[in-house]
Amino acid sequence: MKNLILILLITISFQLSAQKKITFKSSDGLGITADLYISNSEDSPLIVLFHQAGWSRGEYKEIAPKLNTLGYNCIAVDQRSGGEINSVVNGTHQRAKEQKKGTQYSDAEIDLLAAIKYAKSNYPKAKKLIIWGSSYSSSLVLKIAGDGRVEVDAVVSFAPGEYFERMGKPADYIGQSAKNIIVPTFITSAKSEKNNWWSIYKSIPAIGKDYYLPKTDGQHGSRALWEKFSDHKGYWLAVEAFLKTI
Repeated sequence: MKNLILILLITISFQLSAQKKITFKSSDGLGITADLYISNSEDSPLIVLFHQAGWSRGEYKEIAPKLNTLGYNCIAVDQRSGGEINSVVNGTHQRAKEQKKGTQYSDAEIDLLAAIKYAKSNYPKAKKLIIWGSSYSSSLVLKIAGDGRVEVDAVVSFAPGEYFERMGKPADYIGQSAKNIIVPTFITSAKSEKNNWWSIYKSIPAIGKDYYLPKTDGQHGSRALWEKFSDHKGYWLAVEAFLKTI
C-alpha cells in the first residue's frame, strides 16, 4: 500500500513539474499563451487543446494530466476569444483587448493555426498530431482539418455547431469545410446538442469517424470530462476508444 501511494505521489509530482507556460506569436503578431503538458517521450502522440467561449486553457487543468497518463503529450492554448476558468486567466485574450484586436470566435482561427504550426515545429518527432476543440473551437478544428491548410492526423470535437453566422459567415461555414475532412474525427456533446452538429457529422467523408452521445443530459464542451460531473466516465471511455483507433 505504501509503495502504491509513493508511486501515485511521484506521478502527480511529475505531472505538475511537466507543466510549463509558454508564449508564441500568432500570424498578426499577437502573443499566444499556452501550457505544456509534456510528460511522455518526444515521439509520443501530441494533442493540441483549445477551449470554449469565454474561457481559457484552464479548461484542461484536469483533462491534460489524464491524457498524459494515457501516453499523450499536450499543449493547452489560450485563444483571443476567451476569458477565465478554473482560476486561469486567458493571457491571449488580455493582450488582444490591450492591442484592440478582434476577439470574436472567427478572429481566433489564426491562433489555432499558429498553435498547430508551433506544435509541428517544436515537436516534429511526435507520431501523431491531434487537434481538440471545445464549443466554438471545436467547430474551428473541424474547419481547419477540412481546409487542409495544415496537416493533422485526427480531430476531437466537443460540441461543435454553426456558431459563426452572426459574425457574417455563411450558415454552413463549418459544414463547407467538414465535407473535405479525410482524417479520423470524433464528435460529442450534451445529448440535447446533437442537432447542432449532426448534419456536419454526416457530411464528413473520413473513414474512422465516430461520435458519442450520453444517455444522461451530459455537458457542453470538454468540461464533460471533469470528474465533478457524474457522467464523465462515459465521455472518457468514448474518447479513449477513439484515440486507440488512430
